Amino acid sequence: MPKDAAVEEFAGLVRTLKARDGRSYEALGRRLSVSASTLHRYCSGATVPEEFAVVDRLALLCGADEEERRALEAAWTEADRARRRAASPAPTPVPAVSAAPESNPEPSAPEPGPGPAPHPTAPDPSAADPSAPEAPRARPRRGAPAPLLVAAAVALVVLALAATLLGHPTRTASAPAPASTAPGRTAAPLPFTWSIGSQLWEGGCGHTYLVDRAPRAVAPPPVAADSGAWAGTHGAVHGGEALVRITVQGRSPSDAVVLHALHVRVVDRAAPLPWNAYRMDNGCGGAVTPRHFAVDLDRPRPLARPVDGLDASGAEVRKIPAVSFPYKVTSSDPEELLVSARTAGCDCRWYLELEWSAGGRTGTVRITDGGKPFRTSGTRGRPAYVHDSAEGRWITDSDSGQTG
Repeated sequence: MPKDAAVEEFAGLVRTLKARDGRSYEALGRRLSVSASTLHRYCSGATVPEEFAVVDRLALLCGADEEERRALEAAWTEADRARRRAASPAPTPVPAVSAAPESNPEPSAPEPGPGPAPHPTAPDPSAADPSAPEAPRARPRRGAPAPLLVAAAVALVVLALAATLLGHPTRTASAPAPASTAPGRTAAPLPFTWSIGSQLWEGGCGHTYLVDRAPRAVAPPPVAADSGAWAGTHGAVHGGEALVRITVQGRSPSDAVVLHALHVRVVDRAAPLPWNAYRMDNGCGGAVTPRHFAVDLDRPRPLARPVDGLDASGAEVRKIPAVSFPYKVTSSDPEELLVSARTAGCDCRWYLELEWSAGGRTGTVRITDGGKPFRTSGTRGRPAYVHDSAEGRWITDSDSGQTG
């Protein structure tokens, strides 16, 4: 299959869904919390979404059935692989180094010294035939000394007697610890699934990264869909703001899961990173600002505060009302929570906790960035650069005529 055939096939399926629904790019983008231009790039094949969740949400909005959603996910998987292959540099071949196999490789740990000779008339080892196989060496016994075993046995007997006299059952060291579930059963799975997007840009085009490199060692800005690979290659940290999208979907079409609250936990605060700031935009902007949860990481106890969104795509600016907790989700009605975490005065590492309940069960899910805390650092006072596409190099804000 040609390199871009998978991308074209995926884009064709997305265009079919959009045409079936009949709504404009702006209208669908508002429901998906993406800009109209980003959705258009999905339909044209210019960009492949970094995560399937936004495409699955589009399929649900456009009335796709289970079979169509499975076909769409398979097409997205192939297109995402093609995108990653195109974004990844070809590996440098490493010449194979041949070495003669060792007949007797050395052990990883030194063997204990040989024990005493079994017979006084044993031959001198220095006079032994070199072609004869080496005789096995005696290994010291590793069992516990007899006095310790006796003492342990006496202690167990005393404990058993004491438990019997007190009327309580005895639990030895080999007995299993009490479990919260019945023997042979495991804990029930979560009644919902969740996924995150942690390399989001405002409006699909605007973001700032802090990178500990000089401008000449930093690659040009990527498209938003490849931001994760770019950030990982450069060891970049979100500068000033991090956008995190959480997609939650129930497992049942009828049994709803209630999402009660979203908590912010800061696990580490340090001085802002003394790195250069690189802006991924050059004056771009979006017509739609989605509703979101604003988090001020500089506060002693940050809270996730719901904030209205704005839609400026029409003749008049329309407010998108924020929705506070609780939310309800099912398999056919997922929910996306967008979190904007900002800081000016710290290099903060943080995570989120989502409280839920369903069918008499309650719980809390920790939301992290692949098992690690999210990280956001302030950019105040740091040299800021934008990319001059005409000259193919990074220049300062003052050289570009911009500020901020």
